[in-house]
Amino acid sequence: MPTKPGERKQQILETLAKMLESPKREKITTAALAARLDVSEAALYRHFAGKAQMFEGLIEFIEQSLFGLINKITAEEQEGLRQVGRIVTMLLMFAEKNHGMTRVLIGDALVNEDERLQTRINQLFDRVESTLKQSLRIAETQTGRKLNPEAHANLLICFVIGRWQQFAMSGFKRKPMQYAQEQLALLYE
Repeated sequence: MPTKPGERKQQILETLAKMLESPKREKITTAALAARLDVSEAALYRHFAGKAQMFEGLIEFIEQSLFGLINKITAEEQEGLRQVGRIVTMLLMFAEKNHGMTRVLIGDALVNEDERLQTRINQLFDRVESTLKQSLRIAETQTGRKLNPEAHANLLICFVIGRWQQFAMSGFKRKPMQYAQEQLALLYE
C-alpha cells in the first residue's frame, strides 16, 4: 500500500527518534535506520539528503514544540516569575516524555555529525534563555526585586541542561522533574 506524501518522511523521523531512546547510546547509522524501517538506504535518501538532514527534521520538531508551548505560556501567564517556573517545568517535562529528543538537545546524538546541528541547538538554547530573561525582567518590574535577569536566566538554562544530561546519562532513569520544584525554589531565594 503506497504511503501518502510526507508520511514516509515522518515515519523515518519517528523511527530515528525511537532509536535514540535506547539507553545504550549506540551510534545511529543509516543502515540500521533502514533495517529498522525494512527499506533500503536508497529509500531513506529519497526523502533526506543525508543523516544530518534527518537530525535537522528532529530539531525542527523540537523547536516547533518548545516554542509553541513557550509562546502559549507567555500569552496565558502575565506574572513573570510564574512564566519562568512554567517554562522551566515544561522544558523538563518535555525531556521526560521525549527521551530521544533529549539526546538531541544535549548533543549526545549529534556527536560526529555535522557541526551545524550543534550550532542550531545552541541557538535554540540562546532563544530559550532570551525568553527567560524577558520573563525575569517582567518579574523585576512586578515585584520591585532586583533579580539580575541575565545571570538568573543563564543559571536556569544551565539547570535545565544539567537535568537533561543527568536524565540521559542515567539511561533515562533519573527523571528531570525529580526534586525540580524544590531545586527551583532554592534558585529563587
